[in-house]
Amino acid sequence: MGLSEIAAGIEVTARQEERGVAAVDDTGDGLVERLAPHAAALPCTAAAAAVVLETHARGVTVGDSAREAGIAPMTAAKALHRCGVSGVSPLGPTGRRVVRDWLAGDLSRADALELAGGDEAAFALAGYVEAHEPIPELTDAARGGDGRGGNASVEKRDALGETMSSVSDLR
Repeated sequence: MGLSEIAAGIEVTARQEERGVAAVDDTGDGLVERLAPHAAALPCTAAAAAVVLETHARGVTVGDSAREAGIAPMTAAKALHRCGVSGVSPLGPTGRRVVRDWLAGDLSRADALELAGGDEAAFALAGYVEAHEPIPELTDAARGGDGRGGNASVEKRDALGETMSSVSDLR
């Protein structure tokens, strides 16, 4: 990918895209009430998931969001993923492909862990993300039914993943 391809379509705008959990929606219900009918698909309670979604939308880290909700950071990351928050996987595009190959039985776990380039926890979370799709009803509930799309910065990172270096490349 050349510089001209990277720069294609760049434009300056005067407004910024607002991201986060909708504060107002047509249902009149709060986030907990919207998540509750689908709580069985969440890795935690609907109340904990709501705290994680709301704090994460304010820019709080997953770990701090989990602490505020009283759950493990791994559980918070899983809840965010199930609710359609993109960018939860700790691995880049190549690492996620390796995890998909492992899930398909094409690689041993030891080989996949080494090739993915993450630690045990990152590999476990990436495996969960690749094995579980976001749930449309939870995604709609988290976004207030407004149908807004994913995180543009994560989509850009994924598209340019092969051009980026990592810390291990600096050795």
